[in-house]
Order: sequence, then structure tokens, then C-alpha cells
Amino acid sequence: MIRIGILGDIGSGKSYVARSFGYPVFNADYEVSKLYKQNRKVYQNLKKLLPKYIFEFPIDKIQLSKAILVNNSNLKKIVKVVHKEIRLKLNSFLKNNKNKKYIILDIPLLLENNINKKRDVLVYVDSKKIDILKNLKKRKNSNIEILKKFKEIQLPLDYKKNSSHFIIKNKFTKKSVNIGIQKILKKLEDERNSS
Repeated sequence: MIRIGILGDIGSGKSYVARSFGYPVFNADYEVSKLYKQNRKVYQNLKKLLPKYIFEFPIDKIQLSKAILVNNSNLKKIVKVVHKEIRLKLNSFLKNNKNKKYIILDIPLLLENNINKKRDVLVYVDSKKIDILKNLKKRKNSNIEILKKFKEIQLPLDYKKNSSHFIIKNKFTKKSVNIGIQKILKKLEDERNSS
């Protein structure tokens, strides 16, 4: 199994690119959303840490947003609680897909939380700022201040780009993404066949 990690800016189209590979995807944002709606243990832990903001189950993203906007350290507390559960979900996903040729990791803090492995293939999704802003405006409940807070805990984009094995230029068209993916898969196949 080859693990392909997707990197890029918030709103650059990482999840779209991940799905477009056509292989099993671990989407951390989706899993986190499920935790907030279904996991009472996460709720209890967050309620204990942030009692002024987390007070009803399922956890409302508005509660989380208020906690994050009030204090930078609250985001780190939330990430710490959620990260443990996400690692468990990721391990289960990897176990269930161990016989697949490729798996795709759509995890925003892949490098920051040391989730990536040395042999992972890293793909950076490169998008123009103007396209990213348009994409973010389409998102339901998008909050620029919250996004800024998340950017503060992420590694610099240049570091992510330079750490990547491949770059996909996302012009927010199916064609631009598919061309990039096909090039990557062909190169990986060629490398596999030559070894």
C-alpha cells in the first residue's frame, strides 16, 4: 500500500483532489465533524476543558468558534482532544485498506502532527489566492477569523510545498486536477515497475 498525503492551503481544493484519485480517502475534516455529532467522550473532554463554550451535545460548531475566537490556546486544546480520536480512526482506516494499491490521506495537520511516514508520497495542491477566496466564500459557515487561527498552527505553505514530491496546479477545473493526478499515478507506477 502506498500512502499519498495531500497538502495545501485552506480552501485550495485538497479534499476534491483527494477524492479525484479514485482510491480510499481518509478525510480528517469529515471524521472530526462526525466526532462532534456522535462521540460523547469527545464532548465530555471538551466540556471539561472549555465549560464556558461547550455545553450541549452534539457539539455545535458555533460553540467551538466562540471558544477559538476568544483565546488562541483554546484551539490547541480542541486539537489535542480531537487528534487522539482521529489517530484511532486513521489506524482503523489503514487496517481496513491495507490491501489497497493506494490510500489517500486528506488530513490538514498531516505534517504538523507527525502523522506522515517517511515513505509517504506527498502531493501539494497549488491554487491561486483569488480562486481560494472564491472557494472559501462558497463554504457554509465560513469564518475568515477562524481560518486565520487555523493557519497560525499550520506549518508555512512554502515548507509544505518544498516537502512535497509532486505539485498539482488546481485551477478548480476537473481537467486540471485529473491531468495532475494521472501524471502522479503514472510516475508512481513507473517507479514501482523499475524497482
